[in-house]
Amino acid sequence: MHTAALQGQFAMETPRCRGNSVRYYTQDGPGWQGQHGSKGQSLGSQYLDDAADPSSSLPEESALTVPCAQTEKQVPFYAQLKECHSPTDVLDLVGRYTLTVGRVSNSLTRIWMTTKKMSEEQKRYERRLMFEHPVFRQLCDCAMVSASRMRSNDAVFSLLAVVKLGLPQTSRVVQTLLRAVQESLNEFDERSLSVLASCLDSMESSQNVDALRDGLRLVVEDRVPGIQSVMALQSLMRCVGRDAPMALKWKLEKKALAMVEQFSLPNAQYMLTTLAAMNLYSKPLLSICSKNIAENIYGIPTFRLLNVLKACRELRYRDLHLLSALAEYLTSTFDIWDNKQLVLFLLLFKDLGFRPVELLDKFLEKVIQNPSALTQKDVLSLLKISSQLNHVSPCHQQEFLESVTHGFESYLPKMAPADLLRGVFFLCILGHFPLAPLQRLLRRDILDELLAPGGQFLTANQRKLHYVGLCLRLDRPPLPQALAVPDDIAYPPHTGHLVNQGLVKMIQSIVGAGVLEEGVVLENTYFIDCLITLPLQRTDESSPSEGEPCRRVAVLWAPSWFFCLGTPHPQGRLAVMIRHLKALGYRPVVVPEHEFEPLSEEERVETLRELISAAAGGEGPL
Repeated sequence: MHTAALQGQFAMETPRCRGNSVRYYTQDGPGWQGQHGSKGQSLGSQYLDDAADPSSSLPEESALTVPCAQTEKQVPFYAQLKECHSPTDVLDLVGRYTLTVGRVSNSLTRIWMTTKKMSEEQKRYERRLMFEHPVFRQLCDCAMVSASRMRSNDAVFSLLAVVKLGLPQTSRVVQTLLRAVQESLNEFDERSLSVLASCLDSMESSQNVDALRDGLRLVVEDRVPGIQSVMALQSLMRCVGRDAPMALKWKLEKKALAMVEQFSLPNAQYMLTTLAAMNLYSKPLLSICSKNIAENIYGIPTFRLLNVLKACRELRYRDLHLLSALAEYLTSTFDIWDNKQLVLFLLLFKDLGFRPVELLDKFLEKVIQNPSALTQKDVLSLLKISSQLNHVSPCHQQEFLESVTHGFESYLPKMAPADLLRGVFFLCILGHFPLAPLQRLLRRDILDELLAPGGQFLTANQRKLHYVGLCLRLDRPPLPQALAVPDDIAYPPHTGHLVNQGLVKMIQSIVGAGVLEEGVVLENTYFIDCLITLPLQRTDESSPSEGEPCRRVAVLWAPSWFFCLGTPHPQGRLAVMIRHLKALGYRPVVVPEHEFEPLSEEERVETLRELISAAAGGEGPL
């Protein structure tokens, strides 16, 4: 065991009892707020410590003895404790009994357990009563006095309880329990380590918490081979966190793979979120868990499905089978979901580059039928989804655009300039140009607010306005009055991309070097890997002279994330680029990287020849 290392890691600061600035359990910083007093003032602020030893306020045994009532003599303390259903019930019971070490821990744990299933409003009310209850201070005092004598599991459950109840980490009771846990860490069994991991996972970083977390990592590294419980393993994996050494992460991954036969459906769900918490991309574990979830999709609660998608997004893990199963489930149960839930799922699908066509079409039809049911946030989210996934139902394209525009315009009077810009930007990407939002956006006062120097989103606003201007100029919408983004709006210059030289050589072998130009940037926005300028009738490979009619073929090397997952359907960024290249007189050729890479050299050349020939329209030789 790393005894010396642990001692060094655990040079923790012992809470001091100095003056009136230290509290036993009340707030002295951000945390739980009661219903009275200003921010930062706790309900229990009257209980300031006066430098006395905490044992001086320990309840007298005579005051806590069991009353003479026959019923209470016959019913043991722990049996009555199980019947308590609120913090006040527990504290009333504690006030009638002598507080032993075990009772302190069990009472704190029971207080927390009674609040777990309460609503947030009820929790606030019950915590207010708890802080005002006279026995609560006595219970916290006893916890501090008995902390060093607690068994490891009692100490760690007590710490978990006070943290979950919202007591600040800087309070003496939390710090005392942290110290007790630190001193007995080497004695912890698997269950206690798991509880401690869950506790630390919900605590903010501080000197003492970080020291304990580092010590836990050392213990875990020694104990990994002996871990038997999947839940314990997952708790420990979450606690070691994303900053853990890769060697420890790989060790935990190996242990998890050895236990996959024990994975239940909840284990599979939790493993995905655990890997995200660790920032560990384990393809084998992700594949196993995704398959389990996809095969049992109908038995998973909504919030867990959302958490699974969030974990996939954080890890940039895109499993077509899992996403398709979830989309099919949402489509088949469409009527049970409200707009907010559907938008949440679709936003996560969008982040993963997945386009659930049938689900999107059903939702767009729902919007067409009742656009007023969408909130402003829903409207902006839907526009973002449709524009990025480049999806508008072909059968209802105009109806959808008119409906969503109606919903968007209904919020114009109270819409913030940033939201106005986002909405107009998404509509322009979709090739739709409603007059009222455009006129409002291009007002000088709105533009000045969006482009205020030092603004947090200045660069993003400049980029969006640049695209709006491009769309107005290149798409040439039939508006009753000419609109344009002012030319004086700065836009960062386009940063160069690396050209795929293998692609260049193959194109040169097809069309010759004289008609090929590489790394061309158009409109300070669109990067063309290879631009081929071909004469209409000439048979030589020289470039056409100035003014001579020619065919301009723009070859674009497109990474996989330019397309919707598992399809050749271009996402919004690529779709608008293709649209604008055509408007500028170019003939775009898109070369999908993920389809091109597996081909042999001969197949690549032949594929390129066919693509370029098709784009050139067969006019003249290649």
